[in-house]
Formats: sequence, structure tokens, C-alpha cells
Amino acid sequence: MSARSLTIPRETQFRNILGIRFFTGNASEAVALGSEGRLVVAPAAPALCELGRDTAYRQALLEADLVLTDSGLLVLLWNTLNRDTITRVSGLKYLRTLLSREELKEPGSSFWVMPSREAMERNLTWLRALGCRIGPDDCYVAPHYGRKAITDGTLVEQINQRRSRHVVICLGGGTQEKLGLYLKQHCAFHPAIHCIGAAIGFLSGDQVHIPDWADKMMLGWLFRCVSQPRRFVPRYLRAVQLPLVLLRYRSRSPEVL
Repeated sequence: MSARSLTIPRETQFRNILGIRFFTGNASEAVALGSEGRLVVAPAAPALCELGRDTAYRQALLEADLVLTDSGLLVLLWNTLNRDTITRVSGLKYLRTLLSREELKEPGSSFWVMPSREAMERNLTWLRALGCRIGPDDCYVAPHYGRKAITDGTLVEQINQRRSRHVVICLGGGTQEKLGLYLKQHCAFHPAIHCIGAAIGFLSGDQVHIPDWADKMMLGWLFRCVSQPRRFVPRYLRAVQLPLVLLRYRSRSPEVL
């Protein structure tokens, strides 16, 4: 791989939380840094509770270049426990900011990893309406990877052939971070890898719409639970462990819960 020169963010823009170096700048700063060729992830509270059990997931967060403060619960708890004032940058805010860049509208500038063909069709319709010149050839429908370490040589080959500057991963939390790290380690060049999860689905209609005011008030989880309670209520119930984990470990990594 060729060498790359990246802007070095200020150390004051980071906090060590649960052994992970979280970026605490704003969305515009995160997108500018991420677009240089970094791996950007946005872990949610339920996935963060797995740090002590899922070593592959923890490694993906440790080796990511920017870890966003997507979890409103994490931000509230951290600020309360430490009298801190870090702000939240949601995956939804990050995606909106990323798509406001003109370069994302250019043909071939981005390559999208989608969770299903149905989601791809909805997302493409929305992206085209936004002015992005993207077609099915700019997308890859991911297989079911499972929960362990991820490999996907077919995806790496497609990315290497297309040489798109941006790779946007629209998969679920806990999976997309591992895939992002695999791509970072195996691609023949350094694309910007943005792990934005379900964020595009909130905008395209593939998932329940989350308005800006709800995202700012950290109520996205509630909208998802109301829309699909059987799917999302059990997931977010796992997040009740986070206060205990954070109270116990603070800045240390929960190697064993």
C-alpha cells in the first residue's frame, strides 16, 4: 500500500472511554478527517456492551481512525460521571454532512455496501433524488457474515477495481465495524471507509424516519422501538448494561465483564 499523509486532529478532540479513543469534535470536522482516507465507525450503546465479550468487535474499534460519539446514552453517562462536556455526533448527522459534499455527487466517487437488494433499491432512489449519480454497479449487497471475524475477498476485489474514494457501509452495528477493519487492512489503496449503519435507511424510507429534532434529542432509539418493537426492543434492552459497565471501567477497557 502506498503511504498517505493525513491531517492530525488535536488531542483535545478525543476521550478514552471504555478503552476506546472516541472523537469528540463536531460532524463537519469528523467528515473532513474521515474523507481523507480513514476508517470511521459509530458504535451504538447495545454494541458497546459487547466490548468485553466480542474481541473482534473491540479490535475493530481500537483500530478505527475515528470512533464517533453516536450513542446518546454513552454521552449522557460520561458527561454526568466525569463532569465533562463532550458532544454527540450521530451516524445520521455524519451521513447528512458527508452527503453535503459535492464530491459525493460525482460518478464513481463512492461505493456502497448494502444489507439487501430491497434496501439498495430504496437507498439508490433516495440518493439519486439528492443528486448523487449512483447506480447498482456502485453497490454491493453483503452476504450474511455472522458474528465472528469477517472476510470478503469478493468485496475487496470490487473496491480495488473501482478505486472509489469513499466506501460507505450500511450494515448493522457489530458487523459493519469488523467489515470496515477488514477492508482497511486488505484494500490495495486507502479509501475513506464510513460505517454509517442504518442512518441512510432513516432518510430513504427503508427504516422509520427520524426527524432532526428527534436525533438531536437522542430519541432515535424510541422511534425504532415503536416502529418495530419485536426487532428493536430486545436490542435496546441490552443497553441497560451500559451504565454499570461505564461506572465500573470509565476509561479502561472491559476485558472481562
